Amino acid sequence: MPSGDDQRQQDDWANNRNNRLPSFTEVLSRRTRPPVDLFMFYLFLQREGAEDILDFWLDVQQHENLCRAYFKDVRKSGRTIKEDWPQYWDYARRRGSIYGTVVGLNPETKRSTTSTGEMLTESEKKHLAAIGSSDERYGTTRSTSPRPPAETSRATPAPSTDPLEGSTQPPRSSTPFSLSGRTPTLFNLRRASRAPTIIPRSSAITRMDLIASAERIFYRYLSPAGNTVNSQENHEIYLPPSLRINSFPLSSSQEPKTQAELNTLAQVPDLFHAQKEYCFRAMEQDAFPRFLRSKAFGNLTPISALVRLIVGLIVLWVGLAAAFSLVFLDVKPKSKRFFLFIPFTLAVLFLVSHQYELDPFLVFLGQSETTPFRTLTIREPYVRKLLIGRAIWVSLLVAVFSTVLTIIFWAVPGHRL
Repeated sequence: MPSGDDQRQQDDWANNRNNRLPSFTEVLSRRTRPPVDLFMFYLFLQREGAEDILDFWLDVQQHENLCRAYFKDVRKSGRTIKEDWPQYWDYARRRGSIYGTVVGLNPETKRSTTSTGEMLTESEKKHLAAIGSSDERYGTTRSTSPRPPAETSRATPAPSTDPLEGSTQPPRSSTPFSLSGRTPTLFNLRRASRAPTIIPRSSAITRMDLIASAERIFYRYLSPAGNTVNSQENHEIYLPPSLRINSFPLSSSQEPKTQAELNTLAQVPDLFHAQKEYCFRAMEQDAFPRFLRSKAFGNLTPISALVRLIVGLIVLWVGLAAAFSLVFLDVKPKSKRFFLFIPFTLAVLFLVSHQYELDPFLVFLGQSETTPFRTLTIREPYVRKLLIGRAIWVSLLVAVFSTVLTIIFWAVPGHRL
């Protein structure tokens, strides 16, 4: 349960968002409300066939929270990290670690680095602190993924002798959002294949738990397709060559014994942090702006908007056919032509709704679509304000166009053929 300070901080964020759109960090840390919350962002990426990059970020966040919990368990037992895990302590002192405040490294004298030695910026440190503090309130048994739970099965890792860090292999893709074999389509609404692994907190976390968590992340997201027995378990994401990890030489079924394996184990807590930050920046700069345009300025899914386009064209054809029939049959009285206002209004409403991807009636009811023809209540204050303004504009357009069409066909002189 959040403390009083945390609750006040959340209230301050909510008040500040009354006049602005949320940031990507706020969405990831679950401080936003529908339709711009984490679940809606996941559905947005799923429609584009790019949800794996968010799954990777969430699973690495869970892995890092698991490592933090391990370090805290060690300290609660009365031992220091230096005594319990000297290899990691030496690695962290030499190259830096994102867990500096947890393991006892002085954050003022030791700068944070990524798993490849890249220095973290101040904004990245603030981002890590914000996300970490939010997730730790839920404990390590809470799943961080918004995807629906599904049947789980574990891939058997394939042996590899490639180096742990880096690779000079040619790129397998050109962007994080255009993965090989994953072509985004309008109707790509498949469910995620499985939920993330959750390690129970009924007992203290061990290093083998950390290995199992890292092993699963590697073979699911970073191992090239074909390196797992079950290809459906592979959801390889794009990474630039400098951030690729070629192999994972440790195994969760066998404790590391050699000095090389122990040195490799020391890298496990920080192993995926640089890749996680790359995915964060990729989503923030590419997918997130499109997500905001889609959900903060509209309330329809692409399929629903397409259906409205088709229905609008059909109704418009019916309205025009009826209008020309009234004109060329010179039907009396002429006031009967005012009934054309009904099909013209429906047709224009559907067509304008498709153009703006916004249904004004749904907005006035406070609803936004999640999946085609399924809705939820709009709860984000500033988004509600934006959508109501756009709904009023769309309603005015519909009224103007339908009125103009009706008057034109009413004013045309009748001429019986």
